[in-house]
Amino acid sequence: MGQGGQIRSERVTFTGSAGIPLAGRLELPEGPPRAVALFAHCFACGKDVHAASHIARGLAGLGIAVLRFDFTGLGQSGGDFGNTDFTSTIEDLVRAADHLRATLAPPALLIGHSLGGAAVLAAAERIQESRAVVTIGAPADPSHVAGLFPDAPLEVEAIGAAEVSLAGRRFRVSRAFLDDIASQPQRERIANLRRALLVMHAPTDAIVGVDHARTIFEAARHPKSFVSLDGADHLLSADADSAYAATVIAAWASRYVDAPAAPPSEQPDGVVEVREVGRYTQEITAGRHRLTADEPLSVGGADAGPTPYDLLLAALGGCTSMTIRMYADRKRLPLQGVTVRLRHRRIHAKDCADCETEAGTLDKIEREILLEGPLDEEQRRRLLEIADKCPVHRTLTSEVVIETVEAPGDS
Repeated sequence: MGQGGQIRSERVTFTGSAGIPLAGRLELPEGPPRAVALFAHCFACGKDVHAASHIARGLAGLGIAVLRFDFTGLGQSGGDFGNTDFTSTIEDLVRAADHLRATLAPPALLIGHSLGGAAVLAAAERIQESRAVVTIGAPADPSHVAGLFPDAPLEVEAIGAAEVSLAGRRFRVSRAFLDDIASQPQRERIANLRRALLVMHAPTDAIVGVDHARTIFEAARHPKSFVSLDGADHLLSADADSAYAATVIAAWASRYVDAPAAPPSEQPDGVVEVREVGRYTQEITAGRHRLTADEPLSVGGADAGPTPYDLLLAALGGCTSMTIRMYADRKRLPLQGVTVRLRHRRIHAKDCADCETEAGTLDKIEREILLEGPLDEEQRRRLLEIADKCPVHRTLTSEVVIETVEAPGDS
């Protein structure tokens, strides 16, 4: 997929909820994985459905190991799909996590597509090591699946089971299955998730409407994020859509699930580390804080975070506001709030009357400061003067020496 390093793929087998062997595939990055993820595919699909395979490989290329597998009775796994229900799907996920725990590492990241998204939300509490959950085109409630075969309940009521067709294949739906999906306490599970949540959904999804994403997002507690998969269909059939999803997931999850690059004692104070996790996507570590930088889609990025210039403006804006606040507090000024808006652009030197540079172009940062509170004119004038004394402002307007050396490699 062109998103990162080389990957390798291994076939795995483990015992599922019904005591029957389940077939899976483990996608591994070239080196030690940053994290381990467990992927749940859509209803009546399989581990090799386009979205599952492409996202798993994309994440592996970005350093995250991913296990995807066929639920009981699907794909290459044993058992009868007609004898399964949502509860057994949850149990299969727990067994898959057990397998990862015993053979590689417990999954810190749970990813679910469509009904698989509902399943990982339900299974998270049973997988104690999980720290982040991603849903892609997921229904807010498992009972949404019943709407895909509206005539089944009547047939089930009459004879106890129904043969239905979905995605070109036929399978049996039992009364137990319908009763099981109708009895799931999904909203309560989402509210008590206690894990970081990323909700991804296409606004034009014709199978699971985007209102389901809103319901999930509103029911969840922070930290939570929403990413719109503009133009994608429910199955993420286009390579570009699944590649985008993988890149965003990897960047978002890095805040919650990555193993630390080094013990805290080995991280010197004042050091900021920037590490490539995608084509242009960068993970920034500053102390115990993690940020993401990226380029917009228009230049080939994944738009997973602010651009480097956005971060530069944020540094100046943050320092400006802090400096003004410190001064106002020290002088006991009635400052109630500060808002700083900034813009960076390139201008011709001849258009700058106060600049030393006379030819070519130069950088210009426009800064607008809103001061709130019952301040008089002299106080406002003084606070605007203080803004120019913020340390970042002084750094940007003074001579800066940047020394670059190559860091020693691992070899």
